[in-house]
Amino acid sequence: MNNRILLVDDEANVLTSLKRALFEETMEIVTATSAEEALGIMATQGFKVVISDERMAGMQGAEFLALVRGRYPETVRIMLTGHATLDAAMRAVNEGEIYRFFSKPWDDNDLIFATRSAIEKFDLEAENRRLLATIKTQAKELKALEKHYPGISAVERDQRGSLVLPELTDTEMRELFNECEERYGVKLSH
Repeated sequence: MNNRILLVDDEANVLTSLKRALFEETMEIVTATSAEEALGIMATQGFKVVISDERMAGMQGAEFLALVRGRYPETVRIMLTGHATLDAAMRAVNEGEIYRFFSKPWDDNDLIFATRSAIEKFDLEAENRRLLATIKTQAKELKALEKHYPGISAVERDQRGSLVLPELTDTEMRELFNECEERYGVKLSH
């Protein structure tokens, strides 16, 4: 996924200011003028980051970000507000699990760094999910091999620290090579 972010505010001049602040960044910027419009856009496109105003006509930002969290939990959420009350901040953090909270007017550099950091957070978490899925797949494959060839996953080392594998008959070795070739498409020498 490219660095696509969604800006949500019911004031066109705020959206223009946000786009101008992020103009030189390497990201695709999509805008929405309401939470409802943003949810419609998110149903068809993936986003790494959503930056939303708190006070909007229709649905408030905290409610919107809570919906985003429920539907798209990987998306990093940032809130803007012109009315920074402790209640609004706490509600946004608790319901929407926001990553950052900015008061209007924001500092452009702080917003840029927070957006970059949010994209990095998204990317790191995506890589962690990918690696975890790989580990789970490998664990299942190892379990299947262990079931078919009991003791094959046992690891022993000699005095120099080199791995010592259990003795396999020529027939068992050929079966193991054939299974690896079939499963992984790798030609092994027998």
